[in-house]
Amino acid sequence: MIILAKKKPQDDSRVFIGRKKSMNYVLAAMVIINENRPVRLLARGRSISKAVDVAEILKNNFIKGANYGEVIIDTEEITNKDGTKSNVSAMEIEILPPKK
Repeated sequence: MIILAKKKPQDDSRVFIGRKKSMNYVLAAMVIINENRPVRLLARGRSISKAVDVAEILKNNFIKGANYGEVIIDTEEITNKDGTKSNVSAMEIEILPPKK
């Protein structure tokens, strides 16, 4: 008898915003939205403003009729290399595809 381990389904509808140019993240999010799935933009710290820019570019310029879903604002505690702890702001923006 063969027993297959169940794997957690990977959530491939998330785009992590970082140091790259905004248009890279816009294109990654467009691929997901064009499959008629909602996309989540995740950012921490200084990348939050870029995540908002990406969301606005998507909604206003590329995907007419897209709407915002859940917007989650959070604070995450991170341990630094020297052992001290720092609080870092985090944001998650959900963009829903247009209804057909």
